[in-house]
Amino acid sequence: MLSSQQLTAMKAQGRTISKASIKDDELGPLKLLAGKWRNVNGLEGHGWNMIALPFVAPAPAKTDFRLLLNQYNEELDFTLVDKGVPNRGLTKTANGLINSDQFLAALRYQQSVTQIAAQDFPVSGLAGNPGAAIHFEPGLWLHMANQVSTGHDIARLSSVPHGDSVLALGQHTEVAGAPVIREINSLPIGVPQSLTDPYLAPYSHFHAQPFRGLFDPTLPNALLNEANKGVNIKKTTILSVDTTIETGGIHNIPFVVKQANAVTMKSTFWIQEILDANNKPQMRLQYSQLVLLEFFPRPDGKGLIQWPHISINTLEKIPDAP
Repeated sequence: MLSSQQLTAMKAQGRTISKASIKDDELGPLKLLAGKWRNVNGLEGHGWNMIALPFVAPAPAKTDFRLLLNQYNEELDFTLVDKGVPNRGLTKTANGLINSDQFLAALRYQQSVTQIAAQDFPVSGLAGNPGAAIHFEPGLWLHMANQVSTGHDIARLSSVPHGDSVLALGQHTEVAGAPVIREINSLPIGVPQSLTDPYLAPYSHFHAQPFRGLFDPTLPNALLNEANKGVNIKKTTILSVDTTIETGGIHNIPFVVKQANAVTMKSTFWIQEILDANNKPQMRLQYSQLVLLEFFPRPDGKGLIQWPHISINTLEKIPDAP
């Protein structure tokens, strides 16, 4: 939250300070994010997470990792920071230098995730209990209103308590109706892509016996499409960001780099304008996020194995208090 001194200084500069609203066109594609999103009204437990972790498995296991799956509830809270953050710059023209400032709209977000259930294979006894707080993430979404070099007009910055800082850049699009949510590869890259390979026993285990009878980690996005069946989605705003674009990237503390280095992140948010059973407008948010972790040498000697860490969820927007 901005201090009173910061607010006074901003007002003195003639900058507008107000609550973010879906009517704020200055926020560009971010305007629909403003507010609180939760797993409510039948969407409880729609958060799912999968991650591979280094692990000394007891005999007769033939793996050196465990696959951990979580079911969770979440709250995402987006609040306005500023609609006109200035980045100062100059442009050289035939008549000399001119001011060419960039202006950004910024939303602050805070993500809080609470575990409903967890299971791993091989069983470690470390999966955790229901009610545990398993993730916390503060960050910013930015809309770059001008001076965009390659068409990438949105950015996401985030920090994770494991010791990771992320900058991802991307673009927004809008489509009529429901989004097309494609499946993504969840198997580790750099090993044989076959569930019959003994090394991938944790994946084949949960493929044969989906977690909670629902989540198959080899088809991680399937439950997003399942949640859209029968829903009257009128329009979808898509926010896609990627740390491999332009100046994006991830920086991690030394232990993370050494043990299970997070090297890339891609995420897609689908903001849906829907009509409920009573033909009243509502807002839903879905996302799929893929982080690649690197640990253990590849069998072919070409670097390290890359392990997909995938999170998905379907949330509903909480109406503003009157």
